[in-house]
Amino acid sequence: MTLPQLPPLGAQLGTLLAELNYVELITNAKGVVLGVVIILFLFVALTVFVVFYKLIHVSMAQAQSITFLDKFWDSKRLDDIYRVAEQLKYSPIAAMFRAGYIELSKVKKAAAAAQQQGYDSSMHEKLGDSDNVERALARARTSEQTKLENLLPFLATTGSAAPFVGLFGTVWGIMDAFAKISEAGKADLASVAGPIAEALIATALALASAVPAVVLYNYFQRRLKVLGAEMQNFGNDFMNIVKRHFF
Repeated sequence: MTLPQLPPLGAQLGTLLAELNYVELITNAKGVVLGVVIILFLFVALTVFVVFYKLIHVSMAQAQSITFLDKFWDSKRLDDIYRVAEQLKYSPIAAMFRAGYIELSKVKKAAAAAQQQGYDSSMHEKLGDSDNVERALARARTSEQTKLENLLPFLATTGSAAPFVGLFGTVWGIMDAFAKISEAGKADLASVAGPIAEALIATALALASAVPAVVLYNYFQRRLKVLGAEMQNFGNDFMNIVKRHFF
C-alpha cells in the first residue's frame, strides 16, 4: 500500500500564508491583541501627523530665516529690519532680532533719559546694558529652540516604545493561540498558522511605526542642529554690531 506523498512543510506554510487575509487578521483580533493593535494604529496616525506638521514648520522656519538674513545684511537701518522681522513669524532668527531690538530700544531710551538729566553712563554701566541685550537674545534663542523641538519627543518615544508594545501583543497572542490549540487537542499546521499570524500582526505594525519614527526623528534633529548653529552665529554677529555702534 502506497501512502500519499505530502508536500514539504515549507510549501504548506507558504500556501497557508498566501491564503491569509491580513485585513481580516487585524479586524478579527480580540482582547489584549486588539488593544495593542489599536494603540499601534494610534502611534502610526500620530506619527504621520507629527511628521507632516514638523516638515511644514521647519521648512517655513528655514525659508523665512533665509529671507530675514538677506534683508538684515542688505539693510542699513534697524527699524527697517524690525518691520520685516515682524512679518516673518515662523523665523527663529527674526524672533531673536525682535527680542534684541526691543531690549536695545529700552537701553537707548534709558541712556537718553539719563543724559537729559545730566548723567553720563560709566563704562561698567554700558557693558551691563550690552549684557542685557545679549541675555534677551539668549532667552529668545532658547524659546525658539523649544518651539522647534515641540512634538519631536513623540517620535523618539514611538521609536523606542512601539516595538515593545508590539512584542507584548505578539507574545500574548501566541500564548492565547497555544492555549486554544491545547483545548482543541490538535496542533496541525492549518490550525496554528492563523492564530500565530494574527499575533505577529502586532509586531509588524510596531515596526511600521517605530522605524519611520526613528529615521525621521534623526532627520529633524539634523535640520534643527543647522538652524541652531545659524541662530548662534546670528546672535554673535548682532552683538558685534550692537557693541560697535551703540556701546
